[in-house]
Amino acid sequence: MNDRSDSSSQSDLVTPDALLHTGAGGEVSAEDLVLASGRDVTPENLAWAERKLAAEGPAALDKLLP
Repeated sequence: MNDRSDSSSQSDLVTPDALLHTGAGGEVSAEDLVLASGRDVTPENLAWAERKLAAEGPAALDKLLP
């Protein structure tokens, strides 16, 4: 029986905090916002994202991410 509860196998499944980032420190594109929202990249969704970025700036991306 393979017990996955030992610490070595658990560490293989966890992303280190140093690698987690939203990318909001750089430029945020409309496509970034669409993808973060879980929507398909379509002209309508890109237009939505462009409006949201114009109104909220890069913080719009942070508001979508957990």
